[in-house]
Amino acid sequence: MRALRSAAPGPVPRVTGLLGTGLLGTGLLVAGLLVAGLLVAGLLGGCAPGDGPSAGREDPAPGSAPPASSAAAPSGTGPPGTAPSPGPASGDGSRTAPAGPPRPPELGDPASLSVVVNKRRPLVPADWAPPVLEDVEGHRLRPEAAAAARGMLAAARTDGVPLRIVSGYRSWAEQQETYAGWVARKGPAAADVVSARPGHSEHQTGLAVDVGEGGGCDLQVCFADTAAAAWVAEHGPEHGFVVRYPWGEEAVTGYWYEPWHLRYLGPGRAQELVRSGAATLEEFAGLGPAPDYPAAAPG
Repeated sequence: MRALRSAAPGPVPRVTGLLGTGLLGTGLLVAGLLVAGLLVAGLLGGCAPGDGPSAGREDPAPGSAPPASSAAAPSGTGPPGTAPSPGPASGDGSRTAPAGPPRPPELGDPASLSVVVNKRRPLVPADWAPPVLEDVEGHRLRPEAAAAARGMLAAARTDGVPLRIVSGYRSWAEQQETYAGWVARKGPAAADVVSARPGHSEHQTGLAVDVGEGGGCDLQVCFADTAAAAWVAEHGPEHGFVVRYPWGEEAVTGYWYEPWHLRYLGPGRAQELVRSGAATLEEFAGLGPAPDYPAAAPG
């Protein structure tokens, strides 16, 4: 906080008489009150201490400070050094979707590139699978996403970034196994913020890909501090990919920060999302937050 600095006072004119003395005293009192008010305003104006460092695990506690690169370039929102422009606040203070294109009807169609899958929007049917999948360096994706992924990998490597695919399509059964593994390790509550239940996973659409660079930070939050993470955050939208679970948006997406999880939307729609200022796919699509699964209906 910048310190309040006043100019050196000049000579104070001598004021004589009862009236002059009263006026001088009143003036000094008012000046004192003004200075005190400015000091209080300075103390209250954004000088709260910052958050501590992140735990660096793949499942950091929500609200902890982001890794260095994520502070400079929030995932999937734009080039490094720019912050997303949130939409207008609603009556309860929460952020709403920014003004943008009308909500397309295909948001619920699993065959559409625009489909939104989250904890409140399961795939229908739950075991839906893409009719065609293509191999990309040992991982499967839908043809559109596969072609884009090949181009993205080639572009990154041309720029000297060792980008690679860690995971692609997972079927309902494979996602069930993945989710069950997290439940066994962490319990249901913790599993629900790092892994999707089967039928609710973007990986099941064939449009999601986890990327890494082959180091010890693959599928870890410290991946955010790698050249690969910075590259995909900046250049991914050019190839149709956005970082799906940005820092600090778990109350909207339902998942903790995953700088490695990319979602294919197509170059046009991905770059439109970036230009809109929306921090998440939910906001861009005009949908509400999906922080958790709906409560089970009473039996």
